[in-house]
Amino acid sequence: MPTGIDPITLSVVQGALQATQRAMTTTMEKTGRSSVYAIARDYSNALFDWDARMIIQGEDIPTHLGSMVLATKAVARFFAGEINPGDIYLHNDPTYDGSHLPDMCMYKPLFFEDELVFWVVSKGHMVDVGGPVPGSYNPDAKEIFAEGLRVPPIRLVDRGEMRHDVLNMILTNFRSRKFQSGDMNAQLGAITLGEQRLTALLERYGKAVIKDCVEQLLDAAEAHMRARIRTLPDGVYHSSVVAEDTGHGRGHQTLEAEIKVVEDELEIRLSSPPQLDFFTNSYRSNTLSGVYAGLLMWAQVQPPFNEGLYRPVKVDFGPKGTILNAEEPAPHVNCTGGPQETICDLVRTGLNRIDPTHAVAGWNHTWAFNITGKRPDNGEPYLDLLISSLIGGAGAVNNLADGWHAIGAQAGLGGAQIGDTELVELLAPIIVTRLELAMDSAMPGEWRGGCGLVTEIEPIDHEMTVIAWGEGAHHPPPSTGEARNHPQMFDTKVARGWHLRNGEILHEVDHNQVLTIGSGERYRSQTSGGGAAGDPFSRPPEEVQDDVLNRKVSLKGAELEYGVKLHPETLEIDVVGTTALRRAKDR
Repeated sequence: MPTGIDPITLSVVQGALQATQRAMTTTMEKTGRSSVYAIARDYSNALFDWDARMIIQGEDIPTHLGSMVLATKAVARFFAGEINPGDIYLHNDPTYDGSHLPDMCMYKPLFFEDELVFWVVSKGHMVDVGGPVPGSYNPDAKEIFAEGLRVPPIRLVDRGEMRHDVLNMILTNFRSRKFQSGDMNAQLGAITLGEQRLTALLERYGKAVIKDCVEQLLDAAEAHMRARIRTLPDGVYHSSVVAEDTGHGRGHQTLEAEIKVVEDELEIRLSSPPQLDFFTNSYRSNTLSGVYAGLLMWAQVQPPFNEGLYRPVKVDFGPKGTILNAEEPAPHVNCTGGPQETICDLVRTGLNRIDPTHAVAGWNHTWAFNITGKRPDNGEPYLDLLISSLIGGAGAVNNLADGWHAIGAQAGLGGAQIGDTELVELLAPIIVTRLELAMDSAMPGEWRGGCGLVTEIEPIDHEMTVIAWGEGAHHPPPSTGEARNHPQMFDTKVARGWHLRNGEILHEVDHNQVLTIGSGERYRSQTSGGGAAGDPFSRPPEEVQDDVLNRKVSLKGAELEYGVKLHPETLEIDVVGTTALRRAKDR
């Protein structure tokens, strides 16, 4: 039990732990090689204590951080009795509580005075982990064995010595060895830096003081969450969302949650249909990440952010062999995309109904594409994940703010941003012909959602393969309160892809599939906008006018969805016409 550290020391230690985690993330940002690292920053770092409890949760990717809570404990259990100073362990397998195969995680135990005191952990998305489809998003996979290389907990570094045979085996299974090797080196650099910083902290304050500070920080986070839960009335509440059919042909699936509030504790019981032979199943660690993301979006608690936040929350994943508690051999690689957002929506919307004061509407669901081919100048293969294709609109916050434009999905991407288009064109032999906000893509409300993004590319003098994956093509993100969209505007709110030649649509993409784009042809992708909050007819006409001037909303959208009429040539507000439209709505 903590012995009572003075507040100044506690604050300094907390700051040092946070600075250590941020320095790890900065190291990966500066040294990562692939576009997934250098542009999207699809990686996360965290610090764990001697019992593998998360003590610092970075402001990184939510889908990583929740799964790390289970995964670090799984790795610690696997190597129990054989954990040595200087070891580094590696793993990605969801049956050992990894999130999904592309997320490779490194774990470094830190010993001080012959005692295990910390775990330094780094997880990052690899652009490819093998399997039959470049990028490892295989919409035809019926089992996890058809998705990529499975790595159970293994010892990558043994007492300070790299096991080069193991590393070579892993990299040999990746299509983009140069980038993967660089990204793994970035992870090694991050955890090495973390170890150095934590050792210096222990040397300065001593092991006993640091351990007492850790206990107090965990207790403080728990107290914050319990205080937030106590604001809710006791009771049993229900929510449900639809997980859309993105190509498996089984139809849309309904996911349900029962949320029980008892004083300062929550019990969340999940229910879902049997797992599918399609890659949108979620193993329990990924499901837990979605639950925690939805919880934190609702709770909006203050630091510290650590595992203490989750002590008052019990999660029942439902029976094994279901979509939200998948088991081998269920395919799953797409689970950190749209399905992750759906799980987050399920929990957040349920809590929003209990307390809608500052309810957060749904963010865009990941709708993206990978590209691969051979460079026309030297014949070398290339592979890339188009980061801008992951970017959509954020959800609005009721009574507070509009959603942000062009930002990554909340749970699966932690608000990732686009990066430089020039870097994308450097990494792959393509031209980005369009990159713009998608007009009318945001859900309308008094506080409207953020706009999605249009990405259009053309391969340069070669044939390119596009792997289209994700969801959002059939259901826009959920809104809150009286927010709603007009039926005539529905098609502008959902994600889509198009195969084009000379401006003509050859094929429209509304589910996960693999396409071939020839020289002179183009592929265009549009992500969904964010959900909204409040009645759109209560949005000030001047704000609607501003959105029209900035091409976020069309004249048609302004009239149908907001009840605002503008002069088509001057775009000035037609006060009489606007009043008539809004009065007609109230009849």
